[in-house]
Amino acid sequence: MANENQAKHLVAVIGAGPAGIYAARQLATSGAQVILLNRDIKPGGLAEYGIYYNKYKMKEGLRKQFRQILEDPQITYLGNVTVGKDSGLSLEDLREMGFQAVVVTVGAQGTKWLGLPGEELSGVYHAKDIVYHYNSLPPFSTQVFKIGKKVALVGVGNVMMDIAHWVVRDLKVGEAIAVARRGPAEVKFSKKELENISRNLDLDDLDAEIQRVSPIMESIGQDPAAAREFILSGMPKALEKVSETRFRFEFLASPTGIVGDEQGNVAGLEVEDTTLVWKDGDTKARSLGTRRIVDCDTVIFCIGDKVDDNFGLPINKWNEFVKNPEPQFPMEGMSYEAFDPEANQPIEGVFVAGWSREASSGLVGVARKDGENGGRAALKYLESVAPVSNPEATVEALMQVLRQRSPRSSPTGAVTPAVTYEAIQQLEAIEQAERERLGLEDFKMKTNQEMLEVLQLA
Repeated sequence: MANENQAKHLVAVIGAGPAGIYAARQLATSGAQVILLNRDIKPGGLAEYGIYYNKYKMKEGLRKQFRQILEDPQITYLGNVTVGKDSGLSLEDLREMGFQAVVVTVGAQGTKWLGLPGEELSGVYHAKDIVYHYNSLPPFSTQVFKIGKKVALVGVGNVMMDIAHWVVRDLKVGEAIAVARRGPAEVKFSKKELENISRNLDLDDLDAEIQRVSPIMESIGQDPAAAREFILSGMPKALEKVSETRFRFEFLASPTGIVGDEQGNVAGLEVEDTTLVWKDGDTKARSLGTRRIVDCDTVIFCIGDKVDDNFGLPINKWNEFVKNPEPQFPMEGMSYEAFDPEANQPIEGVFVAGWSREASSGLVGVARKDGENGGRAALKYLESVAPVSNPEATVEALMQVLRQRSPRSSPTGAVTPAVTYEAIQQLEAIEQAERERLGLEDFKMKTNQEMLEVLQLA
């Protein structure tokens, strides 16, 4: 942080994914002093730990952009810092210390489950945890995932396609089954993601499935041939096969439970047959009451995420932080202001952006724009707030709390230190040297302990 003792607006941005980093830049370029707090040691969030692990050029390009932003003297980065009700540092603490605004960009850190019988069985996972695993995010990097030969993937978006990519091309399982409540016309994945697994698509099974659901689709005006054409659109540029995995779809099938064997392992996915109806201007799935079992030994839910219940902000029924329905500082007609529905008033000085505001497509560009808008909304609020004459005193109060806070997850009881951007630069240099020594496209240390030890912080 700059040592100049001058009056500035002081803002905490929580979460250093694309939304948080670009929000920090928006604030800093307008003269605010920004403290960027991140749960993970490394910055990057979605860009570092959400994009498929072998998209090396894309990831390095984003890292380069983030480095340029984080080198701004108006921005102070502190990693390995969790903000929440039970972490030793809360939103209220930050406001009491003197931060004049807080921009929350922590993404969707909670795990969304359907609450079905059997979700506790061995072999049932959430896609988010697996994405974190193959991207080497601690502690998921060292978690063991027991993946069988027949994998049911619940959901038909790009996250499902990422997991299908992993089980088809990396694990080379016997069969991967995408299970969808609705029909072929409602799939949410992109043509580009199809290219990763198209060569493994069971074409005969797809045709049979399209034929099975065609009468239902046509009854509400959908075109089965167009849906089939889209699902096959990844073929022309599809990657060559590296496995004999059979990839197929189960449409009009709503999961109702996971069946287990005597050892507590997955033995099948129970689904209820659905039909399609047109309601309120959209296609809906309506249950038919008949149930059947999809044969599988692993179930992975690819159904999206939710915000963290323990963060400290009110949450609505859509698993998002509640926003001011009548924003004082709207951006492009959208509200970025946190809101307390019980008090029926905005939470003064607290803003939400990125996936903390609303779940999106997961694209970095979308997160960037939303983060910038969140920063602009905070700047509008700060126009009515006088700058602080000694921002360094507030930062020192924060550092004192961080030095004394309860450990987040230390088995030894040691306090987990905050990690500065200077330390991140050292860590990147160490990992780059190891990458070159091993001749790898990428290399990441898999535990926080390893990272802290090489930085001599443990």
